[in-house]
Order: sequence, then C-alpha cells, then structure tokens
Amino acid sequence: MKITFPHMGNMHIAIKALLEGLKLEVIPPPPISQKTFELGIKNSPEFACMPLKINVGNFIEALENGADTIVMAGGWGPCRFGYYAQIEKEILNDLGYDFDMVILEAPDSKIQELLKQLKAIGQNVTFWEFLKTVKYAWHKLNSVEELEKKLEHILPRTIEKNKAEQIYEQGLKKIDKARDKNEVDWHTKQSLAEMDKLPRHQEKILKIGLIGEIYTILEPSANYKIANYMAGLNAEVTRSVYTSEWVNDHLLGGLVKPSNHQKILKSSKPYLNYSVGGHGRETVGNAVDFARKSFDGIVQIGPLTCMPEIVAQSVLGVVSREENIPCMTLYFDEHSGTAGIYTRLEAFIDMLRRKETGQIATI
Repeated sequence: MKITFPHMGNMHIAIKALLEGLKLEVIPPPPISQKTFELGIKNSPEFACMPLKINVGNFIEALENGADTIVMAGGWGPCRFGYYAQIEKEILNDLGYDFDMVILEAPDSKIQELLKQLKAIGQNVTFWEFLKTVKYAWHKLNSVEELEKKLEHILPRTIEKNKAEQIYEQGLKKIDKARDKNEVDWHTKQSLAEMDKLPRHQEKILKIGLIGEIYTILEPSANYKIANYMAGLNAEVTRSVYTSEWVNDHLLGGLVKPSNHQKILKSSKPYLNYSVGGHGRETVGNAVDFARKSFDGIVQIGPLTCMPEIVAQSVLGVVSREENIPCMTLYFDEHSGTAGIYTRLEAFIDMLRRKETGQIATI
C-alpha cells in the first residue's frame, strides 16, 4: 500500500508521521503549486469550491508519483465537504486512475471509533505501537503549531521579516525529518530561540482576528498568504482555529487539552444560535470573542460560494456594529488576484490605523 492524503497547511507533517508509524509507505502530494491549481481546476466542476479543486490537484500529483491509496476525511451536515471524498473519487476514476480510497468518517467526539478506523489502515501494528504512533504524531502537530504561533507574533514586529520566514520554514523541515520526540523538541526549541533573537522595531502593532472556513484559514496557498502579507504591514494576525484545537474539540471531545469551543458557541448568541454547517456559527462566535478581547479588526475568509460563511457574513454586519469592531470579508477562487486582495487589505489596515488615531469616527 502506497498511501497519500490532501494538503491542509502544515498538517501533512503530523499525518506523514502517523501513517509511517502505521508501517505504510507514504507518498505525500508535492507542495501546492500553480500546477496543483491547474490540475484541480481543469478536472473539477466549475461551481465546486476551491478546496475541492486543490484536493483533486493534490491527488492527481500523488497518484502520478506512485500512490495507490488515498485517505480522505468524511463529514456531515449542511456543508459540501461531506461529499468531497465521493466526488473526488468519481473524478479520478473518470480520469482513469486505479486506486483505493479510505474515508475516515469523523465520529463526533467518539474517539474510540476514530482510533478503530485508523488502526484498521495499519499493517500488522500492535495496539501499543498504534498508541505510540498517535502520541508521536500529536506531539509533532503541537510542535509545528508552536512555530506557527511564534511566527504570527514575531513577523509583524521584526525588521528582518524574510529571515523570520526562513527560520520558520527551516524549522518545519527539521521537525518533519525528525525521527523521535527528543529530536522534535530540539529543533522546535532552536527555531523558537532563533526567531526570538531577531531585531524588532518599535512601531504600533495592530491586532487582527482571522475567522472563517477552516481550510482557507489553515492553507496559505488557498488564501494567498494574507496573514504574512498583513504581518508585513505590522499587523499581528491571530487565527480563530488551529488544527490541534479542531482535532481536540471535534474528534477527541476536548479530552486532551482545555477547550474553548463551548465558549465560542455561547459567544455567537444572540447573533446566531444554531448550526448552519461548516464553521459558520464558530465564525460568528469568534468574531464576538475577538471583539471582546479588544482586537482592532477582523478579516473573514472562505472559498467562493461557501454557504456556511455566506450565512455568517450576513450576521457579521450586526456583530461589527454591536460589538464595535470593523470586519472585512474576502472570498477566494481561482480567479482571485493578489493585487486586488492586497490592495483591499492595505486599505482596511490603513482605515484601522486612522480610526485608532481618531482621524475617522466610525467604520
């Protein structure tokens, strides 16, 4: 079995460690590139949202590199993600690819069901080997997120932004190649220390909350790396969701580390008090939470035509007014252009700075 999976941010580092621990030959898809986009766009329905198109591009590239099995997550509720695996399988079959697809249906906090699904993929893996592998993959995931959060903090503050990104990228590669927990910890510690040593400026830093659909938030290629771009404008971007938090909240029932998911859902009231699919309700709740933490502004992002985010957007105007926080929405597809996106971000951040200095009364 030569197994592959879709890219989503840096999650591939932990997934690769997990699958290799299950004694599988892993063929990760190449990093998302223009070729990935082109393959996905060419072979997917035009009306499909961008994450599906990127997934299709991932799978085609991995299958061309020798993969014969795809592992993909399933889903439920009023969001098209629940149909991704089936649609992607049909597309790839029509293109003539011969492969097996393993769909891991999210068990909604029933951790024993998820573990059972994962162990079934393994090749003669004992129960204790399996638990050790899961624990190691979880450790890698959290180490990666330590670097992500450090970059979010350092990048807008340092005068050597390119150097900060280089240290971050090198740190990720070292964690990916690490073969045991001690090695992971060493590279993580070294990378964090290197970023802390970078010289800083004394200019005012804006605090921006990034909310919206999870794939678009976590995968930089799907959002045109807007977090790094805003950091270049001396704005610190804090994501509303991190991979480990989502896994902990939705798959592990909040058992591994403290969860604020219920707090976020509570914060969405009275603006939106029921699920609209995807992360729509969480988008509203996180907007309220960021406002009450005195963030300067909020940017909502998602793939074009994403129904849950469209519903959330319809509520965010009220949230913006009632909670007194500016909010801007950006949707992405293959027709988005960096020039237009970056111009809107520059205008938004300039507006926030003028508001802060009292040059404008309201937004």
